Amino acid sequence: MKTQYEPLNLIMLVDDDDTTNFVNKRLLTKLGVAKEILVKKNGAEALEYLQNSAKNGLAYPDLIFLDIKMPVMDGFSFLDEYHNQALSQFGSMIILMLTSSASFYDLERLKGYASVKKHFSKALTESDVKEIMADYYQKN
Repeated sequence: MKTQYEPLNLIMLVDDDDTTNFVNKRLLTKLGVAKEILVKKNGAEALEYLQNSAKNGLAYPDLIFLDIKMPVMDGFSFLDEYHNQALSQFGSMIILMLTSSASFYDLERLKGYASVKKHFSKALTESDVKEIMADYYQKN
């Protein structure tokens, strides 16, 4: 069956858990949804990449899967800095949250971030990825 979307140029996985990153990257690669998949271990690394890509013309992610709970800089701190630095002006990017244990408080707090489209439980499943691609990247 032919897909109804073009592969994205770049997906960024932002998670401190190596196993989750391995599983998600393997699935995304298998499904052919991106030409490149970049892994960052926390929000600070992801933020640094976005700042550098804005300055140096590096590929800007089409999609970020962002963990909520990470050391150094968690998902919420990343989102705050992303908005404070107006990094959204450098590319249209969809941010989806990944979590292993979303509390009601966290889910309510996510509603305050317009850039966050949805949250998913770790690890991604094939149906999650197909739903994401259909919802956000479907060819017209």
